[in-house]
Amino acid sequence: MLRHFATVGGWTMASRLLGFARDMLIAARLGAGPMADAFFVALKLPNLFRRLFGEGAFNAAFVPAFAALYTRQGPAMARQLAERLAALMALWLGGLTALGLVFMPQVLAVLAPGFAARGEAQMQLATELTRIVFPYLPFICLTALVSGVLNSMSRFTAAAAAPIFFNLLSMAALLGLSRYTATPAHALAWGVTISGVAQLVLVWWAAARAGMVLRPAWPRLSPAEMQVLRRMGPGLIGAGVTQLNLAVDVIIASLLPAGSVSFLYYADRVAQLPLGVIGAAIGTALLPTLAAQLAGGKSLSAHLSMNRGVEITLALCVPAAAALMVLAQPIMAVLFQRGAYTAADVAASAPVLVAYSAGLPAFVLVKALAPGFFARGDTRTPVVIGLGTVALNLGLNLAFLYGTALGPVGIAAATGIAAWVNAGLLGVLLLRRRMWVPDRRLRRDMPRLLGAAAAMAAVLWGLARVLPMGPGALGSAAFALVCVLGAGCYFALAHVSGALDLREVKRMLRRR
Repeated sequence: MLRHFATVGGWTMASRLLGFARDMLIAARLGAGPMADAFFVALKLPNLFRRLFGEGAFNAAFVPAFAALYTRQGPAMARQLAERLAALMALWLGGLTALGLVFMPQVLAVLAPGFAARGEAQMQLATELTRIVFPYLPFICLTALVSGVLNSMSRFTAAAAAPIFFNLLSMAALLGLSRYTATPAHALAWGVTISGVAQLVLVWWAAARAGMVLRPAWPRLSPAEMQVLRRMGPGLIGAGVTQLNLAVDVIIASLLPAGSVSFLYYADRVAQLPLGVIGAAIGTALLPTLAAQLAGGKSLSAHLSMNRGVEITLALCVPAAAALMVLAQPIMAVLFQRGAYTAADVAASAPVLVAYSAGLPAFVLVKALAPGFFARGDTRTPVVIGLGTVALNLGLNLAFLYGTALGPVGIAAATGIAAWVNAGLLGVLLLRRRMWVPDRRLRRDMPRLLGAAAAMAAVLWGLARVLPMGPGALGSAAFALVCVLGAGCYFALAHVSGALDLREVKRMLRRR
């Protein structure tokens, strides 16, 4: 599992770094005004459905079923399941996309109600951009299905590398098509849609090379498909709680002054680096591992996998969250302060990053804990918890919106609080049902990891007072030096305290 985690995490890290380059280019060209707000709302809609119908609920239901069929009845039966579900997904998402294109103004009136108050031009721009981006949805959801097939076969590279095309093609479109479109945002929207086709082609080719050639098939509802759909239904909320909470954030942010959606986007993109590298990697590696172990009756191995998954999660995301909170201002300045993105935009977005970072460990823990339910076919429990946390997030958003002057910071804080409640309830129920039993190693190492992260945060705080971090070559070099020193401090303290044995990690990554 650790090797799979490293594979997914490594490719995701490459994708996220390219994503930073893309976001830096977007910030320089679009800034944080009405055009950027319109594009980010346009991008949010297909991504919301993608996380719900693709990577989230679908994978939570499909991967255990495919893994069980592959293990017990062989590749042929598993291939039939994947082909029939792909046909159902294409039919359903094709219809949803057609409806979305027709009724997009009404959809945006719900997703971004504040745009109407800013004038007709803002709503018209958002509608045009969303109609260009929305066809990305069926392609990326089918990519998620084929990625689930590859992950179940313990082949993680292509699925983890596919998002690189999203970043590369988005940047290419922004640089090469802007002169031929109404605005740079239109060019960027076309790049997003084209990237969906490229990602699907990549993972389909990888599956074919792995001996799993997926061909078009007629939709058919056999007992296996019905089981996946039954589990997927409640999982739409259980696996997509984070995305639903972020959708609530967009709705509330559209009611705030222009630029608020952009501040949330840029801060969230920075927080998404550890969330994507750690959270997505551990969730992707852990779910098929648990499903295969439970299908084979290896309950002790499943408990060990859960403990190591939680340990890896906390060992990496806690110091990441601490660093983002301490260095929020220089991070936003180094990454985005150029072109249309001003120092005032940095000052407005840095507190949003602090608020998102406070909830980062909870976001990642949800990724590690939810597979404990999904691998056992239990999608109902995360649904109940998910409904409660979505309602909590909405209530906190409204309270912060009308009861304080926090603005976008309050939106990010509400999302973080809801994530901590979600992770806490998932953990408590896993413990009560004996589906997760923390072992001695986890109980011993957690306080030491927290201590190492706290010491690193203190070192970073001191360095930030001495070194001139900010935009420009000198400020960027100082920032890079602080990052290296902080990471070295944390891993050295964790190793010396015995919380993290770097030699053991190296041996496990090399083990076949």
